[in-house]
Amino acid sequence: MAEKDMMEQENNGNVDINTDDSVSGSTHLNEPVAEESALEKLKAELEDAKDKFIRKVAEFDNFKRRSAKERIELIQTAGKEVITDLLNVLDDCDRAQKQLETSTDSAAIKEGVMLVFNKLRNTLQSKGVKAMETITQEFNPDLHEAITEIPAPSDELKGKVVDEVVKGYYLNDKIIRHAKVVVGK
Repeated sequence: MAEKDMMEQENNGNVDINTDDSVSGSTHLNEPVAEESALEKLKAELEDAKDKFIRKVAEFDNFKRRSAKERIELIQTAGKEVITDLLNVLDDCDRAQKQLETSTDSAAIKEGVMLVFNKLRNTLQSKGVKAMETITQEFNPDLHEAITEIPAPSDELKGKVVDEVVKGYYLNDKIIRHAKVVVGK
């Protein structure tokens, strides 16, 4: 039958030289070539993906190194602006000290020292530091550190802060120091 098919193809002018008498059809000889080209294509894609992966890993390592360096620099210079602003207050303190040594007018000394204190408070406030209000507030262990308990002077002060030993502070609404307080019981 194969000879008959070949004769018909020769008569029609369609001669397929890749045909095998033992296997019907002519596409079986082209399959290994297609498989090899697909394999080569997959190998090329794999190499390309591998190259991209290696580049991304190197990029990420560079990013981590650069970020660590920037973080160290930021930590080292983070307080620079605050310190620079506080140097002005320190200069005022030095001037006040000189006045304390030479002046005898206690009212003027008191006024000068109060000006320095107010300047310090205003400088810190401009940087986001805010004092915590504690007196007569309900005791809150998240905000307050109880130093001691005393009998409450009145019933409405039971469980509330009666006295403040050390002020608590916020920095941009985050607690940076808990208030040390005396609680009424």
